[in-house]
Amino acid sequence: MLIGMYLSKFDKVGLMRLGFENFSEAFNVIGLAINTKPLSIRNYRDEFDPIFPNERKGWHKRPMFRTRKEMLGKYQNLDLEEFTGIIKQVIYKNPDIDLIEDRIEEQEKQSTFAKRLLTGQAAEQYFRDNYKSVSVFATGTIEDTTKYGCGFDFKLNFGENFFAVEVKGLEKDKGGIGLTNKEYQTATYLRENYFIFLVKNFIETPNHRIFRNPAFADELEFTKQEKIIKQISWNTVIV
Repeated sequence: MLIGMYLSKFDKVGLMRLGFENFSEAFNVIGLAINTKPLSIRNYRDEFDPIFPNERKGWHKRPMFRTRKEMLGKYQNLDLEEFTGIIKQVIYKNPDIDLIEDRIEEQEKQSTFAKRLLTGQAAEQYFRDNYKSVSVFATGTIEDTTKYGCGFDFKLNFGENFFAVEVKGLEKDKGGIGLTNKEYQTATYLRENYFIFLVKNFIETPNHRIFRNPAFADELEFTKQEKIIKQISWNTVIV
């Protein structure tokens, strides 16, 4: 409800603040990221539309429910920065940590953190919701390995054997994806037991594509890119 109110109040400015191109993408990504239906977020936005000045009429022909009125009384006067901060607290998976990285990137004039983080969260939730629809995955028991830094996001266990699954998200139906060196080396080592599960087209209707043994797959051709990074450090002397 709060997210719908935010998108109604700030409209396209709110979309841009979170890094999205259109409402469809925002509904899909945020909905999956918080494990709710994208249509629910859209409906809440439409409920609040008669209150705020935007191009939509919203649900102007019916009285507003009491819970919506209570939320308006509490939040409608917040400015963009205050409201955005509350929204990020709601939708970030690990807000205490994620908000630190968010603010650091903002200070460095990078504004893509929210969208990148939420797209990753959305893709992971999509995988949780849909992995059993993939025949080769269906009988596996799922283990979340995102916090282990092991080169893949999920482990699917089949008795003494397992599959490693790296989940990637793609805004549109086509585009580029990348693997970290750790992910690529792990894929090279595990070969047929390593999968990329690509969730794509968040901007319209999310769907997925699977690549087995991606480091050696005919349909993928990874190219190695090396970057020289300027690293800044801060030093002091203890006396």
